[in-house]
Amino acid sequence: MPITVDLVCVLVFAVIGRASHGLDPVGVLSTAWPFLTACLVGWAAVILSGVPCRGWREGLIVWLMTLLGGMVLRVTSGDTAAAAFVAVAALFLGAAFFGWRLVYRLARHHRASAA
Repeated sequence: MPITVDLVCVLVFAVIGRASHGLDPVGVLSTAWPFLTACLVGWAAVILSGVPCRGWREGLIVWLMTLLGGMVLRVTSGDTAAAAFVAVAALFLGAAFFGWRLVYRLARHHRASAA
């Protein structure tokens, strides 16, 4: 499940980003694919390293791999990565990846203390 949530966060990032340029499925996929691919690579790194899922360390690895790998794939495929785009991607993906993990942890803690 955590990998699915991260991939959905990447898709939301692409949809929001493309909304100002005309929201079409091809445009969303062209924006999303480098980050989706990099996110999967980040998850492979997490799984191979044995880092526990739903924690901040796993989130950091996946976030950095998604951001940096996504930018590299984006640029090498002929697209651009202006400083403003990199900053927005870093902030949005960081907030999304760490945000859902924080909410999950707080809900789990709340359920444990209520029981």
